[in-house]
Amino acid sequence: MKKFLVFFLITMSVVIIIQNNLLYAQPTVKDPNLKVEALVSGILFPTSMLFLDDNNILVLEKDGNVRLVSNGILQPQPLLSINVDTKNERGLLGIEKVGENIFLYATVKDGQVQNRIYKYTLGVGPELTNQEVFMDLPGTPATNHQGGKLAVSNDGSLYSVTGELQRNGKDQNIVNGPDPDFSGAILKINPNDGSPASDNPFTSNNPEAPVNWYQAYGIRNSFGLGVDPITGTLWDTENGEKEYDEINLVSPGFNSGWKLTMGPISASGISQNDLVNFPNSNYKDPVLSFIESFGITDIEFLNSEKLGTEYANNAFVGDIGFGNLYRFELNDERTDFKFDMPGLADHVVDNKAEMDSIVFGEGFAGITDIKTGPDGYLYVLSFDDGTIYRIS
Repeated sequence: MKKFLVFFLITMSVVIIIQNNLLYAQPTVKDPNLKVEALVSGILFPTSMLFLDDNNILVLEKDGNVRLVSNGILQPQPLLSINVDTKNERGLLGIEKVGENIFLYATVKDGQVQNRIYKYTLGVGPELTNQEVFMDLPGTPATNHQGGKLAVSNDGSLYSVTGELQRNGKDQNIVNGPDPDFSGAILKINPNDGSPASDNPFTSNNPEAPVNWYQAYGIRNSFGLGVDPITGTLWDTENGEKEYDEINLVSPGFNSGWKLTMGPISASGISQNDLVNFPNSNYKDPVLSFIESFGITDIEFLNSEKLGTEYANNAFVGDIGFGNLYRFELNDERTDFKFDMPGLADHVVDNKAEMDSIVFGEGFAGITDIKTGPDGYLYVLSFDDGTIYRIS
């Protein structure tokens, strides 16, 4: 029986990854000219990764460890450990580099539970030194919807996203709710001193008012921020409650519509006048919605031609539920996706055929991050099997 099982697996060309007593099929992509290979495994529930150079990658583990992958080898000891709250979606969630500084987004308990952005100096080795509290953000009442992803704008500012934390304020489009409090918002921050970026769309007479930092609000829960390398435009992904996961183009002042709408506003029974409309705000429908909510995660623009010119600057999006990798070619203005499937003219994925038309790869056991590597290849971080995959 054992010999038959081995023969069956080989003949079916299925590679089994065994880790934490779980079995995972080897991920595949549709293009036969490309291959998927495991670069490194053994990472415990990884949430984000950052390439420092050709040889070194920092990977975050949800429980608070910053792990170093050096020359393709996971180093045995964490580079840094942070005491984090790990309930549900809390934990060590986001990492980004601006200049010679590393920023980490973590859920901590310091008197009360809050999300905190730490700032470190990147030293040789590499090492992270000179820890400072860069910014404190809300982390309650919900244990989910923490957000946590970080990104860098083309002008060198730091983006962060906080989920709505099941709050009911103006940030969540509740007209008579409490004033903005950094929940359900994308921030654009001066990385030098934590002040609002100079070109943020909202201003207040109160210099401490949260809206001064806002690029967007009405965000339900986001596991993905991506900056288009050609236009510098910010994009995000968002998870719906029971339906309508979203991919959005985030213009300055963007109102994503939650808690009144997810997906096309025409399907929600409300109008834009029902939203909280700050001066200089703008609502627009998602570039793409998924009528089934299954956990859209990261978005990355492949800033390379190494996989072929047809993939250069395409958007790649992952999910945590199915472990799929989706690929999107953008229009000439880079404001929309091109779709081969006529049924996607409504910008809503609502059947299997439409879903299959955008799937680029599958079997990734829950994707939490996607990056263009220094070598120009595409790297995918898989949560459940603790592996970094390279598509080359």
